Amino acid sequence: MTFLKKFIACERGATAIEYGLIAALISIVLITAMNALAPKISGTLVKVSTKMPQ
Repeated sequence: MTFLKKFIACERGATAIEYGLIAALISIVLITAMNALAPKISGTLVKVSTKMPQ
């Protein structure tokens, strides 16, 4: 019975899940930002490559 009480009271697993959720949220934000900036970056790279001598 004491094992069950200790298991229920333990918060280490909850902390790991919270860190996982935070990492997932940051990943989603970064992916969204990269998708939004991709056309601008691509356009800039095209401009630079056309101005460089062959």
